[in-house]
Amino acid sequence: MRFRPCIDIHNGKVKQIVGGSLKDEGNQAQENFTSEYDSAFYARKYRKDGLEGGHVIILNPASSEYYQASNEQALAALRAYPGGMQAGGGVTAENASKYLEAGASHVIVTSYVFRDGKIQWENLRRLVSTAGREHVVLDLSCRSKEDGNFYVVTDRWQKFTDIRLELSVLEELGGYCDEFLVHGVDAEGKASGVMEELVRILAAYRGRPVTYAGGIGSMEDLTRFAKLSGGKLDFTIGSALDLFGGQMAYEEVLKFARTSAP
Repeated sequence: MRFRPCIDIHNGKVKQIVGGSLKDEGNQAQENFTSEYDSAFYARKYRKDGLEGGHVIILNPASSEYYQASNEQALAALRAYPGGMQAGGGVTAENASKYLEAGASHVIVTSYVFRDGKIQWENLRRLVSTAGREHVVLDLSCRSKEDGNFYVVTDRWQKFTDIRLELSVLEELGGYCDEFLVHGVDAEGKASGVMEELVRILAAYRGRPVTYAGGIGSMEDLTRFAKLSGGKLDFTIGSALDLFGGQMAYEEVLKFARTSAP
C-alpha cells in the first residue's frame, strides 16, 4: 500500500475541487482549495520525500481558454520530478509522447479510450502501440447508479458509460495497461469517508496495481481503508491534506504509508 500524491490543475492553478461539480461550460467547479504555489513546488516536495507514482491531472478540456496555462503547469511538474509522476487529462495516442518526453513515468487515459459509452478498442491499441503498455494507466473513475453498480465516467466525470466496474473488466483491460487509477467520484473532494463497496471490488482484483481516490478525510478513514483493502490498494488524498487546506497532516499520512508498506 503506497501513498500516491496528486497535483490537480484547473484554470492554470493547482486546485482541489469537488469531483462531481466539474463543468466544461464556463470552466466552472466547486473549489475546496486554490494554492498560492505552482505545480513544480509540489512536485519538488514529493521528489524530496521519495513519493513515486503520483498523478498530475489537467482538469480543463482542450477547448478551454485556460487549457494552455493548465498544460504548462502539468509540464512544469513533470520536469521538476522526472520519472516520478504520471500525467493525465486529454491524453491521446497523438500527444502521449509529449508528456513522456517531459518526464512522466506514465500517461493516464480516460475519455480517449472510453467514448460514446463504450471501450474504444482501436484507440486503446493505438495508445499502447505508441506509448507502450508499461507507460499506460487506465482511469476507471466511476459513479454509482440506481441499480447499485458502479459505472466508468468520462469527460471530467460528467458522462456515464455503459461499462460496469467489475472483475472481468479489470482483468480484460489489465492486458493493455500497467496500472489503474480509480476515483470514487461521488466521494471525491468531500472527505466523507471511503466508498467501501468500491474498495472491496478493487481489492478483490489480483492483477495490475490499483490506486484508489475519493473520500479519505481522516486518519480513521485511512485506517479503515487499509483494513478494507487488505493493504492491496494504493491511495491518494487531495482536499483533506493540510497541503491543500485540509485537516489531515501530510507528514502523518506519509508516516502511515511507510510503516504500513509490506
